[in-house]
Amino acid sequence: MTSAAGRTELRALLDELRETAAARLAANEQTLAELRADRGSDVADDEHDPEGVTLSGEWSRAVAFADAERRELAEIDEAVSRWEAGTYGVCVDCGRGIPIARLRVRPFATRCVSCAEKAGA
Repeated sequence: MTSAAGRTELRALLDELRETAAARLAANEQTLAELRADRGSDVADDEHDPEGVTLSGEWSRAVAFADAERRELAEIDEAVSRWEAGTYGVCVDCGRGIPIARLRVRPFATRCVSCAEKAGA
């Protein structure tokens, strides 16, 4: 795949991405908890405020962000699992190494550029 220094760099990047994504998910989960509490409140009638964003709108956005964070965390966790299995950085289609430049941009990539283009990913 790449040099030892490159592998260390990529592992640190995966760890940093996971920590950041987990923090964003926790913040989104907190927002959802607050919105859930507001939805149960009798004083939270913002549906008729023409200038404000409705609770439903905020709820939809928070759910979408949380779902995106969960998907990203799953991709990162799968990359870490591949790392631990010794298959990180190996294309799942052709078996060749994924170039470090691609892994720097997309650390949880499972395909080399050529195979990703063929797969439409």
